Amino acid sequence: MKKTLLAVALTGAFAVTAHAQSSVTLYGSLDAGVAYTSNVGGNSQYALGSGLVSNNYWGLKGSEDLGNGLHAIFTLENGFNLNNGSFQESNSEFNRQAYVGLKSDQYGTVTLGRQYDSMVDYLAPLSFTGAGYGNNLAGHPFDNDNLDNTFSIKNSIKFASANYNGFSFGGLYGFSNQANGFATNRAWSAGASYANGPINAAASYLQITKGGSTANTGGATALGNGDANIAANLQRTFGGGVNYTFGPATVGLVYTNTHLDGITGLNTSSYAAGGIQTGENAHFQNAEINGRYALTPALSLGASYTFTMAHITGGGADADARFHQISLLSDYSLSKRTDVYLEGVYQHANGSLGNGRSNVAAINGMSPSDSQNQTVVTVGMRHRF
Repeated sequence: MKKTLLAVALTGAFAVTAHAQSSVTLYGSLDAGVAYTSNVGGNSQYALGSGLVSNNYWGLKGSEDLGNGLHAIFTLENGFNLNNGSFQESNSEFNRQAYVGLKSDQYGTVTLGRQYDSMVDYLAPLSFTGAGYGNNLAGHPFDNDNLDNTFSIKNSIKFASANYNGFSFGGLYGFSNQANGFATNRAWSAGASYANGPINAAASYLQITKGGSTANTGGATALGNGDANIAANLQRTFGGGVNYTFGPATVGLVYTNTHLDGITGLNTSSYAAGGIQTGENAHFQNAEINGRYALTPALSLGASYTFTMAHITGGGADADARFHQISLLSDYSLSKRTDVYLEGVYQHANGSLGNGRSNVAAINGMSPSDSQNQTVVTVGMRHRF
């Protein structure tokens, strides 16, 4: 009897130990607010907005300690519209991230599944849209550089190095998964960052080959609801940035350059109707300056200015368009997980898209204006868990 009790006790002890070596965490972010838009197709609009500052999502992430600094990890993450509960991407439950992999404390992490590219991982945190302060509305026109993580890469394998005294690097490859079409809708990216003291610098590159809506939509990316905003036969995006922190303030500079050859779709139908057309080429250059200041531990202010140059060619077009955008954000924390915010974004567009088409304002995530100007003001709250 005593041996039986001892065996039961030892079994229970081992079960507790094994359980302690594994963990699963539920996490997420909920963001909703009321937004005023000065011009949506010629009319002003008051609307309930979902994820105007931060994306709405929930996820599960887990880790199992395999010993010797090695861990098995996974992440499943779903994005959704808080207003109506619909999926961010139709017919796709874990539409932001879904991957499994191995993590070495000494060398880094290898993961397989649906994941974000190096523009999102390394450069986006230095921008106003990717830092969680002015996310979404402050994105560059059409999120042409994916700093606002509009899409993630499917069928991908990714490596992210360990942190070596502030330096880290990584890369990703997204397979087309198509027989006799290895290069049809594939993607690859690489990036690096360095953070030491007050300085944080990063650079990254992304290339998507034949990632259009008519070519292998089951590949690395596809134009559609909740996926890429703009798609082309060939997309090449690169950029760099630096942030400097002094006391309660941070200032930053970010530059990105996107080439879209043979545009196959623009996920903003009212803009596409009189704007950039399929078959054309677009070259975007985005220059952003941003800053944040913590007035108190609870109250912070942020601002950014982005100048975007676009050159449109093909289909008889040869024209230059410009976008000037100013974003202002104040945020007050009610607790460590809950805050309220007030944000205003103004965009002025000028220039031409060619063939007699005038450029119009189109703030990221909002329906386009029918004029050169558009303003969005929103007040809302955000809860993270």
